[in-house]
Amino acid sequence: WPEMRDALTRHGWRNYSLFMRADGTLFGYVEVDDTFEAALAGMDGEDINRRWQAYMDGFFEIQPGLRADQAMLELEEVFHLD
Repeated sequence: WPEMRDALTRHGWRNYSLFMRADGTLFGYVEVDDTFEAALAGMDGEDINRRWQAYMDGFFEIQPGLRADQAMLELEEVFHLD
């Protein structure tokens, strides 16, 4: 899905990684140019994101009526080692 990668880049997503445990728990890490809320809002206007979210529907255990990208949580960094 190169269109999705292009859209993410357009909206300031960088250094984006997804990790999955054997039990299906998914964890993502992303750095954004502005705020996480702005990065999500930019993607919300992308047709490719709507298609991707529809494609991924059913793979996530989230509140009914939400897309996976609407259920993402931003975690507070509490430690960083350079």
